[in-house]
Amino acid sequence: MEIFTPALRCLTAAFATLAGFLAGLLGIGGGVILVPLFLWLFHLAGFPQDLIVHTAFGTSLCVIVPTAISSTLGHRKRGNVAWHQVFYLAGGGALGAIIGSTLAALLTGSILHTAFGAMQILVGLKLLFFHPRLLPEDQSPPQKSALILVGLAGGAFSAFFGVGGGVIAVPLMLMVLRLPIHLAVGNSSALIVVSAFFGTLSYIAHGFSAINPIPFSFGYVNLLVAAIVAPLTIVAARLGVRLASRISQDKMIRVFALLLILIGIKLII
Repeated sequence: MEIFTPALRCLTAAFATLAGFLAGLLGIGGGVILVPLFLWLFHLAGFPQDLIVHTAFGTSLCVIVPTAISSTLGHRKRGNVAWHQVFYLAGGGALGAIIGSTLAALLTGSILHTAFGAMQILVGLKLLFFHPRLLPEDQSPPQKSALILVGLAGGAFSAFFGVGGGVIAVPLMLMVLRLPIHLAVGNSSALIVVSAFFGTLSYIAHGFSAINPIPFSFGYVNLLVAAIVAPLTIVAARLGVRLASRISQDKMIRVFALLLILIGIKLII
């Protein structure tokens, strides 16, 4: 698989580092950066068109697993992970990941490609313009059923689009569970570990039936690309976690939102 020329290696390293940094800083998992990167790389490599999108999603989830573990450990040290809540979030997340990845496997690559672009634009617009007035933080513990449903939504979104799911999970934890922001980001990182893991397993299983499989792929997961990108995202995620509590995230979110909108438009066109 001759896709990693020196120039491509540099660009891949830069995007992988950015994805990991954003995962730690915003609790988003990094897939919204990784999936467009993999779509671009796999296209340049001449992979079969009908396999590119599914393999990009599966490989993204595979990379997100260790990245989210790194983010979670960093947030745990700062007391921003409530494990008794994560237990129920993870249960819903595992089920949601299986449902989301199965639905994605039933759709063609072109439909998923367009849907992903639309998702990028909507998420970018939400981050840029939609700032709901949050209810005061609730000191009482969230209901178990609410935790499971939030995990289910985050897991399904994560696996369907091959992203972390934090762009859905974090707002839900703020608006539905009424958690403080740092706890929502920490819990989201822990939820992403589970949803990305089960999503990866599901993409592997569904990919075994593919005709003319891509070299170095295990189902819809390209192990070579994952092995190259994952170490960079893991290190960058820790840096993002360290900065999460030290800087104002407003400007970072606005820049990130504009980037998502531009990427989404490019994918659709």
